[in-house]
Amino acid sequence: MTRKRWSADDIPGQQGRTAVVTGANTGLGFAIAAGLARRGASVVLACRDPGKAAAAADRIRAGAPGATVRTLALDLASLKSVRAAARRLHDEYDGFDLLVNNAGGFRVRYSVSEDGFESTIAVNHLGPFAFTGLVLDLLTGTPGSRVVTVSSNGHRQGTIDPADLDPEPGAAYRFMPAYNRAKLANLLFSHELDRRLRAAGARTISVAGHPGLARTDGGRDMHWVVRAALKPSVNPLALTLSQSAAKGALGPLRAATDPRARGGDYYGPRGRTGHPEPVTTSELAHDADLQRRLWEASERLTKVAYLSDPIRKSEASK
Repeated sequence: MTRKRWSADDIPGQQGRTAVVTGANTGLGFAIAAGLARRGASVVLACRDPGKAAAAADRIRAGAPGATVRTLALDLASLKSVRAAARRLHDEYDGFDLLVNNAGGFRVRYSVSEDGFESTIAVNHLGPFAFTGLVLDLLTGTPGSRVVTVSSNGHRQGTIDPADLDPEPGAAYRFMPAYNRAKLANLLFSHELDRRLRAAGARTISVAGHPGLARTDGGRDMHWVVRAALKPSVNPLALTLSQSAAKGALGPLRAATDPRARGGDYYGPRGRTGHPEPVTTSELAHDADLQRRLWEASERLTKVAYLSDPIRKSEASK
């Protein structure tokens, strides 16, 4: 029997639902936001560059006439920006249905955020950890709400020590280990968040997805030869080695909308390319002690303490 391939046509109607998608002005984030808008969701594009976010909103409206699309300034490398964005959501919404932590990527050269964190772990994990904690009360009051974390197959090669999230500073920095470490952190966070939500009896679930090897501008800082090799117009083999951002977005979109999804689920292609299916995470991503230790380190570093009862208001609403 041929197994049905999940596609954008399988996204249920999203009328009446509001989704916040980080990094939504380009690549995967744009495709995720556009896919939700086409199915009737109101979408908030949470992006670092307001001009690019506005242009992306116009493109989504053009493809989904009548869609409600708003923008939100959010720089995940800045905890000041994270707090300001969370305050704005509290000012403008009583609640929303979906948070897609999509923004990420890596830095080819070593750098630190304005808060002093290694940039790749800051943008991929610490910023999203803080942002989720500061808006979680807007989700937990909404039945059927979800937090979707976008990870990567790279997490399988990742290792992490919560006591030292910057183990290769300066000249010792290697971007792929840093990226894999951050993607492992994504899944440790997603699993631990779901455990805590279940323990609190919340109506929100935490799920995750990955895009396979998708052609986006996430590697825009890489050497031009590598970037050219991933462009079908330059290298025809890129079409077989990778997939479009629109197809890569299907994994996170399934995590966000499949009515059969359960907390802790992970969706994406089984290999570099393909349609999204339920897939497993690495054994290390399921290490409960590692999940707890990373959570505690993340609270300490970001100074965002998730409340033991996440249904109560977070500090962002004060």
